[in-house]
Amino acid sequence: MPGKKKRETKVKKQHQARTKWVKEWLLKRQDLTHTNLLEELRLEPDDWRNYLRMDEDSYVMLLKLVTPLIEKQDTILRPAISPHERLTATLRYLGTGRNYEDLKFSTIISPQSLGKIIPETCSAIFQVLRNDYMKFPSTEDEWLQIASDFEKRCNFVNCVGAVDGKHVNIIPPAGSGSYFYNYKGTHSLILMAVVNANLEFIMCDFGINGRISDGGVIEYSSFYKKLENGQLRLPPPTKPRNSNTSLPFVFIADEAFTLRSDFLKPFSRQDLNNEKKIFNYRLSRARCKVENAFGILSNRFRIFHTKISVNLEAIDKIVMATCILNNFFFLQRKY
Repeated sequence: MPGKKKRETKVKKQHQARTKWVKEWLLKRQDLTHTNLLEELRLEPDDWRNYLRMDEDSYVMLLKLVTPLIEKQDTILRPAISPHERLTATLRYLGTGRNYEDLKFSTIISPQSLGKIIPETCSAIFQVLRNDYMKFPSTEDEWLQIASDFEKRCNFVNCVGAVDGKHVNIIPPAGSGSYFYNYKGTHSLILMAVVNANLEFIMCDFGINGRISDGGVIEYSSFYKKLENGQLRLPPPTKPRNSNTSLPFVFIADEAFTLRSDFLKPFSRQDLNNEKKIFNYRLSRARCKVENAFGILSNRFRIFHTKISVNLEAIDKIVMATCILNNFFFLQRKY
C-alpha cells in the first residue's frame, strides 16, 4: 500500500552441511607427514639445518622446553597432534613464509588447525626463551659489557645499543583503510629494536602501525619512556681511553630519531667538516649492527619476505618468536 513501509526481513545465512568430518588424506598423517622426512635428514645435518633453520641439538633442546606448553591430550575421537609436529610446522612456517593452505600439504594438518597451532607455539617459544635469550640490561655492569663490545668491534666508545625500526608487511584487516599504509606504499606494522654489538636483540617492541615514522614509534615504547625518566640505570659518564673529557653512555640511531644527550644521530650532511665526517663514519659503523641484525632475521625467517595474512594478535606472536629465536641461534653458536 502507498505510504506503508515495507517490512524488513532478516535472511539467515545458510551454512552448507558437511559432507565428511575430515578428509581421508588428513587421517594418514602418520604416513604422509614431513616429520618422516626429518628422520632421513638426520643423516644430512646441512639439510636438517636448512629445513628447520637450526641444527638437531638446538631443535631437541627447544622441543623439550616448549613441550609442556603445547602438548595436548588424546581424545576418544582422535589422537592429538604431537608437540614435535606442532613445532616443526611452526618452524617451517617461519622459515618459508608459506601460507596455511600451502603448508597443510607437507604437514598433513588442516589450515584451521594450523591457524591455532602456529600462534600458540610462537607464544610458547617466546615465553620459554625470553628470560635467558632476550634479557634487557638492568645493572651498570651489563651496560658496561655492551659498551665494551661496541668499542672493540666498532671503535665507538660508550655505546650501549643501536636502535632502528623495521616495517613488517601485512595484509591489512578488513575496513582498516589507510591506517597501516606507510611511505613505502605497503601496509605494515613496525618492529622497533635495540641491538648490541653481537647482533643480538636486547629489546623489541612491535605493533605500531606503519603510518608513523620510526622517530614517532619509539616514543610509544616503554624503553624510551624509561630513558626519558632516567630509569635504565645507565652508568655515569666516564673518560674514554686517551681522553680527558667525560662522555655519557648513549644509544645511537639514524636521522629519523630525536637528538638527546643519551641518544645520538649523525650530523647533517650539509657543512660537514673533517671531525664531523669522522664522527658520522664511526656512528654509521656501529649503527650497522642493527641493520645487519634485521637482515639476518629476514633471511633466516622468510616470513618477512611475504605479506603476513593472519590476524594482528597472531602477527605479534609470530614476530616476537622470530626475534627471540634469532638470539637463541646466536647464543647457541651453531647456525
